[in-house]
Amino acid sequence: MLPQLSAEQVHAALPWPALFEALTAAFTVPPVAPVRTAHAMSAADTLLLMPAWNATAIGIKLVTVIPTAIAHGGHTVDASYLLMDRQTGAPRALLDGEALTVRRTAATSALAARAMANANPTTLLVVGTGRLAPWMARAYCALFPSLQRVLIWGRDPLLATRVAGALLAEGIPASPVLGEPFSPGEALRGAVQSADIVSCVTTASTPVVFGDWLQEGVHVDLVGGFTPGMREVDNEAAARSRIVVDSLDSALKEAGDLVQPLADGVITREAVVGELGALLRGEIMARQDPRDITLFKSVGHALEDLAGALLALSIHDTSHASSGTS
Repeated sequence: MLPQLSAEQVHAALPWPALFEALTAAFTVPPVAPVRTAHAMSAADTLLLMPAWNATAIGIKLVTVIPTAIAHGGHTVDASYLLMDRQTGAPRALLDGEALTVRRTAATSALAARAMANANPTTLLVVGTGRLAPWMARAYCALFPSLQRVLIWGRDPLLATRVAGALLAEGIPASPVLGEPFSPGEALRGAVQSADIVSCVTTASTPVVFGDWLQEGVHVDLVGGFTPGMREVDNEAAARSRIVVDSLDSALKEAGDLVQPLADGVITREAVVGELGALLRGEIMARQDPRDITLFKSVGHALEDLAGALLALSIHDTSHASSGTS
C-alpha cells in the first residue's frame, strides 16, 4: 500500500533544523525544477503542477484553486504531493501538500533572511493573518534566537489578536498590531518602522507596505503575491531595495511586486541581484552595507517541495522503523 503522510505526520517529520539543512542543500545543488504550469479548468478554477526531480526521486505537487470548494466542504486552495522513484517511476508516497507548502515556504524565507538581513534582528513583523502567517513566525523564531518581539498585523484586528494569542501560547513573543479602527494603515506604518524584518503573507492586489515607510537596514520578505496582478509593496519599495528571488524564471513572469515596477520603468532587470541559490553558494551578495534595504521575493519553487518531501519520508520511515510500526 502506498504510504500516505497526513498533515500532522508531515509537520512532525519536518523539524526546523533538519528542514533548514535540507533546503540549503537543495538550493546549493538544485534538482531539475521546471517552471510550474497552470491549467484553467474553468473561468474560476485552476490546476497547478509543480514537478522536480533528482538522481533518486521525482516529485510533483498538484494544487487546485477552486473558489466554490468551500460550499462543498473543501478548501479554496488544496494540494497533494506525489513522490516517485527516479529509476522506476513507481510511486513512493503521497503527502499532504498544504502542510508541506507552509513549512517549506516559511523555512525558505527564514533562510533568505539569514543570508540577507542584518545580524541579530530583534523585531519581526508578519503582515497577514492567513494560514501561512503563524508558520512564518515559527520558522523565523527557530532560526533567529535574537528575536524578542513578533508583531502580527491584519486588516481584521480580531484575527491578528487570535494569531498572536496562539503563538504566545506556544512561547513565541507575539502581539497584535492594533490601531484606531479607521486608520489601520497608521498602525501598520509604525510597526514597519519598528521592525528589523517585515514578512508579508497576504493576497493583496494593491500595496499594503510602502517604500517611504522602510527604515535603513530593514529586510523585507514578500511571500503572498503569486500573479502579475498581486502586490504587497509599492514601486518605491522595490526601487529602494536590493532584491533576491527564489526563481528568476518564475519571479520575473509571475510576481506583481517585480513585474509591475519593471513595466513602469521604476526598476531595471539589474535591480534583481540574483537567485537564493546563488546567494547561498556565495556567488552574489545581497547586503553590501548595514544601511541597505534588502528584499526577498518568494513565488514558490518546486525544489523546496522535493527537498521537504524526501526529508519527511526519511524521518517518517526512520521513526516508524525504530518504533516497530509499519
